[in-house]
Amino acid sequence: MKGKGRSGLALLLCAAFGVGSGLAAGRPQDQANPPAAPSETAQPPKLPQRVRVSQGVSTGLIVKKVQPKYPEKARQNWIQGTVVLRALISKEGDIVDLTVVSGDPLLVKAAVKAVKQWKYKPYLLEGKPVEVDTEIRVNFALSGG
Repeated sequence: MKGKGRSGLALLLCAAFGVGSGLAAGRPQDQANPPAAPSETAQPPKLPQRVRVSQGVSTGLIVKKVQPKYPEKARQNWIQGTVVLRALISKEGDIVDLTVVSGDPLLVKAAVKAVKQWKYKPYLLEGKPVEVDTEIRVNFALSGG
């Protein structure tokens, strides 16, 4: 009698857990509900209108670079250094905004005046021009003598 009770329990467990159903026969589990296909109406991600690039990348895009005129007062006082500017370059490659990040006040005006005249090749993102936000460093150094 003990043996009959166990085989009945085994049959009940097999029925409850799907043994003998399509799973055991090697058929796919959810034929009635296949995974959803990606939506055909999904839009590709929108490209940014402005990107931030390193100084090295933006330097490689320069097509016209005007050298700053060393300010006479800075020259007389042996003032040297780097002026750091934050620049916004248009899709056409023109400087449209400059902000001074750092630099000696006697050198800043000359650096800004020169950089405003710089021209860049348009920066392309997936074949389309975008505005560029970058850093520009203008070095002022006096030669000994």
